[in-house]
This record gives sequence, structure tokens and C-alpha cells, in this order.
Amino acid sequence: MSAHSMKETVDALLKLSEKGDPATLIGIGPMSTNLLQATFELACEYDFPPMFIASRNQVDSDEFGSGYVNGWDQRRFADAIGAAAAAAGYEGDYYLCRDHGGPWQRDEERNAHLPEDEAMERARRSYLADLEAGFDLLMIDPTKDPYQIGKVIPLELVLSRTVELIQWCEDTRKELGLPEVAYEVGTEETNGGLTSADKYESFVEQLAAELGARGLPMPSFIVGQTGTLVRMTEQAGRFDYAAARSLSAMAERYGVGLKEHNGDYLDDAAMLVHLPARVTAANVAPQFGTEETRAYLELDGLEARLVAEGALAGASGLRAVLLDRAIRTERWRKWMVGDDTELTVDDILADDALAARVLDICGHYVFNDEGVKAKTAELYANLASCGIDARRYVVDRVKQPVRRYIECFRLKGANARIREALHGVR
Repeated sequence: MSAHSMKETVDALLKLSEKGDPATLIGIGPMSTNLLQATFELACEYDFPPMFIASRNQVDSDEFGSGYVNGWDQRRFADAIGAAAAAAGYEGDYYLCRDHGGPWQRDEERNAHLPEDEAMERARRSYLADLEAGFDLLMIDPTKDPYQIGKVIPLELVLSRTVELIQWCEDTRKELGLPEVAYEVGTEETNGGLTSADKYESFVEQLAAELGARGLPMPSFIVGQTGTLVRMTEQAGRFDYAAARSLSAMAERYGVGLKEHNGDYLDDAAMLVHLPARVTAANVAPQFGTEETRAYLELDGLEARLVAEGALAGASGLRAVLLDRAIRTERWRKWMVGDDTELTVDDILADDALAARVLDICGHYVFNDEGVKAKTAELYANLASCGIDARRYVVDRVKQPVRRYIECFRLKGANARIREALHGVR
């Protein structure tokens, strides 16, 4: 249990930003236990509160098939994070966050074109499991609608679904006697309708009025488009300072923080400018999974070299299994561009260069595959026989990009600064 709620932390960051002492929280996609360990080791070193953002595809109830990340449901996810914090000796605040909760947010729900009533009911049951597992932040995102493909979902529909789900979560939370939670609303998706400053402001105004009339809390975060866009393993967009500052100013008028999605692969200058733009938090996920995949491929190459030089009798063959399983997931489609989105699995398997690019994008989707886990364990054992701590290498490799965000987002000492803003003490 964190000493400060998510809402308190956001309130403190808004105060600090107003005083010229800004920081931008980082929402970390929990791709693996290695990433959890890396994050908490860094949290000890830099004294900042991590946010772990899990989509429904990544972490969800067993009744919906759990998630592709370690097969976690909400409780196993919470337990794993708690265990990683304890193992690292981290005693500060950290937050469990639902990223993109809501109807049709699991791929199979959307692909099956579930009726709205059924999709909303599944969303409610997923949120119930979030609440019971102690999540601190729930994103309410009803914009993945299979019946609105190619259309901009009317803001009125987004608004009504958002308010309905917040009302349900609040009623359920109170009925169960659970602590307060924070909410995040809006979406980075263009079909969500929040693609311009005037639409964004209209949504915030209407949302505030609807929630106020029902006695419901304002969200702690509203997602706004700052120009970021991830494609393949690159930042295909461009952070727009003027747009971000305009959106953050609007959010601040309601005591709400601006949340950015698609913050992966930013250069240092783009990260640093988040501070004067007063972006309260930014989500980064696939970049860290890609970094871990690259670490495994480096180790696979090292293993092959040791075999060639006679230091090992045989190799694990991790790369071949990781590549095959990653391509067959077809989860790479969301990151591809142009005609590449129409490729088949056989097309990719027949093209070594393209297969390598796809593996780079989506190796992390299959870290929990039984065959991949067996080969990873074999690789670790092979390298250990040569005096190489391969898992330590993976954790340290993943720490490198996380550290850049921590430093550029000015998170060093953030826990102490938050305490001071809330209580006047460090």
C-alpha cells in the first residue's frame, strides 16, 4: 500500500510544476519480471514512484484468458510487483494502473464484434478484479468500438460510456468498502475524437459537468495528443510543445494532469521539453520490451560464438524459437505501416530481413511462451557454465532506456519532493 494515493501524487506534481519544480511520471508497461526488477532497482537509486500500466491484453482476469505477460491476472500481477519491490528493498510509493480498460479492449472481444451490452459487462467484471486487486488508477477508455471502424466515435458516446463506467466503479468500490481510486480518461487513438484542442476542451467541460452532477470524482489524468506516435521501433511522431502546453493548461484548470501515451523512443530533447510543457505523466511500453528482446538476441549471438570457439558443446537455439513464436502471434500488425499490415505469417517467415524486423517489434509478446521460457532457461544455464550471469545482463540492459526517462523527466528525488509538497517535510 502506497503512503500517498495516485490522486495525492498528481495533486503534488501539479503544485510542484506551478512552483517551477516540474517532474513527469513515467508509466511503465510491465513486459516481464526482468523489467519489474530493473524498475525497482532504479526506484531505489533515484527515489521516484513507478507507475505500472497494464492493458487488458497484458493482464486480465482468468475468466477472460488472463494476459500475455506471464499469464498474470490482476492479483498475480499485484503480487509480482510487490515481490519485486521487496526483493529490491524499495519502500517508497508505486502504483498499479489499468491502461485502456473498457469494452472491446481485449483483441478477441473486438474481433468477435461482441454486442455492446456484453462488451460493457465484461469491462465491468474486469474493473471489479482491478478494484479487488488494489489497483490505484483505472483508465476508462470506451473508444475501441468494432461497430465504428473507420469512423470518429461521437464524443457524446465516449462521454456517456465514460461516465457510466466511472459511476459503476465508484458504486462498486464503495459497496465493497475499498479505498478511493484515481481515474484516467480520454485516448490517444484518433478514432476517440480528441484530436484537437477545442474537442479536448469540450470533452473536459462536459465531463466535469456530468461527473459533478452525479457527485463523482474528476479523473486525475486526461489523455491528450501531444504529437507522439509509435510505429515499428521508432517514434514516428513529433512532440508538439505548443499543443502539449495548451492541453496541460486546460487540464490544470480542472485540477487534472495531462497524460501522454506513445512516449516510446523519444530523444533526450523531446523528453526534456515535457517539463516546461507540464506533461504530468507519459506512458512508455513497447520500447522496454524491444530492449529486452535485443538483450536476448545479443546473448544468443554470444552463445553461438562460445560454441564456435569450443567453450560450449551446444547452443540453446533461443532466437529461432523466439522468432517463430513472435511472428505467429500476429501482434506485430498494430505496429506496422502501409502495405506491411497486409502481410501473412508465411510472407514474413520467408523473408529473413523482414522476420528480423518483426522479431524486434514483438518478441516481448511471447516471453511467457513455454517453448521460449525453456530455451531462455537453457541459454542462461549455458552461459552460466562459462561464468556469465545472463539474467543480470538482461536486467542491466533494460535499465538503460528506463534510466534515460527517469533522468530527463526529472524524477530523481521525486518521492521526497512529493512528500514536501503534500506535508511540508522531506
